Amino acid sequence: MTQNPRSTAYPAGNSELDAVRVLDHLVQRAVVTGASDIHLEPKRKGLRVRFRIDGVMCEQGTLPIELAPTLSNRVKVLGRMDMTVRMLPQDGQFSLELGDGRIVHLRASTFPAIHGENLVMRVLMGHQLISVERLGMDAGELEAVRRLATLSAGLIVVCGPTGSGKTSTLYSVLQQLDTENLSVVTLEDPIEVEFASVTQGQTNVRQGFTFASGLRSILRQDPDVILVGEMRDAETAQIALQASLTGHLVLSTLHTSNTVETVARLVDLGAEPWIIGNALQAVIAQRLVRVLCSNCSEAYEVPNDVPVSFDDPRVGLDRGTVIRRSRGCERCHKTGYVGRTGIFEVLEIDDELRELIKQRATSKSYKEYVRGHSLRRLREVGLLRVKAGVTSLDEVLRVT
Repeated sequence: MTQNPRSTAYPAGNSELDAVRVLDHLVQRAVVTGASDIHLEPKRKGLRVRFRIDGVMCEQGTLPIELAPTLSNRVKVLGRMDMTVRMLPQDGQFSLELGDGRIVHLRASTFPAIHGENLVMRVLMGHQLISVERLGMDAGELEAVRRLATLSAGLIVVCGPTGSGKTSTLYSVLQQLDTENLSVVTLEDPIEVEFASVTQGQTNVRQGFTFASGLRSILRQDPDVILVGEMRDAETAQIALQASLTGHLVLSTLHTSNTVETVARLVDLGAEPWIIGNALQAVIAQRLVRVLCSNCSEAYEVPNDVPVSFDDPRVGLDRGTVIRRSRGCERCHKTGYVGRTGIFEVLEIDDELRELIKQRATSKSYKEYVRGHSLRRLREVGLLRVKAGVTSLDEVLRVT
């Protein structure tokens, strides 16, 4: 079996016992390498194994294709899925105990593909809570987030693509709250971290327990703070906005790319602009960038000026600026990076912006507002990290 530096030999075979051993080994290996997802993809010549490490897919080798059905069945049993169903997608959750006694929670999803069922397992390491100080924010952003966590009402939205760390940021904000003296209720899909002093609920679409219906029920639980994992539809967004206007602090996420787009998206979801203008307190856009390996990164000069963004011609990096780039060594498994950190764009809603929202302003008006108020955009923040030698230019351009 051909492997890369991050791969390892797997016990292989086609019996149920082999499936048990292989699954345990895969999960153990994923935890050791810091992988967030395990991908098992049946192909014509074998079962392709890939891990998502620091947000990037990494090849791990190939298993015999005969092992695919038994591995799938093993996961289905653990995740309480229907073993007889192979032509429809399914999902479930389960836990495995590692050899060192650690418990790993996994969320599994199957998908019927041309050569068999594709299986993806998200590794949910619940003990890895990140404090707000370790997210990667600068002093000004930290101060803003701490201030927002003291609000008694309003809506705070964290936005970014899948896998950009939105849930970690929400959990960090929860840690800033006085949960002993506040009633905090969450609605998640799934629950990734357990908080002893917080009431946590998990959606169950099969039983009709959606974000919208769950949010209505939460309002009858006398909460002070509500965390909604995601505003997926207009109904959920409108209930969240109404809740934030009636004395609740609501935290949630949207799959939008930046702060300006998030404001426009809330309007597109059908909520009245005056409600959004009065309810919205802040939007936090974020991305995760890989951190350069301190052992092997090398310095070089930027060959050309780098603009702040496509729609902002200002120079973010001058030609000739000395920055660092990845190379790869044994310590970083030949990737050139070790771990990730966040870059953030924090937009607090002031009176001027509230008026723009209520007037159904265009995206152009929002962008002019942002430029006029010196809000640092994601790429601009990323380029500052490049100058500081934290990450590479290629990495910032990739995620922004």
